[in-house]
Amino acid sequence: MNNKKKITMLLLMAITAIGAYAQGNGIAGINEATKMVTSYFDPGTKLIYAVGAVVGLIGGIKVYNKFSSGDPDTSKTAASWFGACIFLIVAATILRSFFL
Repeated sequence: MNNKKKITMLLLMAITAIGAYAQGNGIAGINEATKMVTSYFDPGTKLIYAVGAVVGLIGGIKVYNKFSSGDPDTSKTAASWFGACIFLIVAATILRSFFL
């Protein structure tokens, strides 16, 4: 009976050690994943700013063409393109500040 107690205690200690080891690696894995995800925010923000610049240039050309042709709908087009550019810039900034 003494041997059974020793074996039971040895198994309990082994299970406890395995559980503690697994918890430590889980936290390290979560921290590593967090670092990897947050490292993508800076390039992603720059990409959104670049897309906003391209959208702004295209919108400027479209508004200029409408203005040159005398289209009465120029102000509506200008407002929509300007709003799209502002949305991209604000969305990128808010997402960056929200997640970092």
